[in-house]
Amino acid sequence: MAQNGLTIVSGLAQGIDAAAHKGALKAKGSTIAVIATGVDRVYPSQHRELAHKIAEKGGLLSEFPLGTPAKSPHFPRRNRLISGLSRGCLVVEAAVKSGSLITARLAAEQGRDVFAIPGSIHSPLSKGCHQLIKEGAKLVEKAEDILEELRGLHVHTKQKSCTGITVTVNAEQTSPISLEDPIWIALGYDAIDMDTLSVRTGWAVDHLSAKLLEFELEGYIIALPGGRYQRVK
Repeated sequence: MAQNGLTIVSGLAQGIDAAAHKGALKAKGSTIAVIATGVDRVYPSQHRELAHKIAEKGGLLSEFPLGTPAKSPHFPRRNRLISGLSRGCLVVEAAVKSGSLITARLAAEQGRDVFAIPGSIHSPLSKGCHQLIKEGAKLVEKAEDILEELRGLHVHTKQKSCTGITVTVNAEQTSPISLEDPIWIALGYDAIDMDTLSVRTGWAVDHLSAKLLEFELEGYIIALPGGRYQRVK
């Protein structure tokens, strides 16, 4: 996929994340690692060399301040950025309860395409993929399955390729938010945390996260320390 001009976005974790980044680099393509620490830290530590290569050929992205260590709550926050940056989300392996499924659901809520690779019905790491396919994810057996699905999109890319597509979001596909949006109104003008916003709107936290990401990408709000958000427009 990297050879066809797609930017590969993943989380620098062990396993398929690292394999995805390495594959993109090997193909002399572009890759972005969204990390759950400050950009001055590498987690896991054995990926330090890989992180430096990604920084040279693509980018390292974090919403956390310098010096922030890896903490469990940071990873779901990171996952919403991975799916938000991408045009499509491919799940290679996933147990029924896994972070990969969280990312896939965020992607669906954000209007992104979701793809999944099937496996043996006896493998616990395939059950999550099978669940996604039952819910409407596109079954993928080869890279061409994804390229065909995305081929008709008019997405800007700096790389010339046979597909002319990238997995980053096309600005033409987004639109200004409605000032009548109940979440926008509930935000008010002071910094607000997710729990308070959930009480004000009656929305579940996962739905709020997806909506707040849209606002953040549009530049209407900023994420503050302590899991709070504030209007900037």
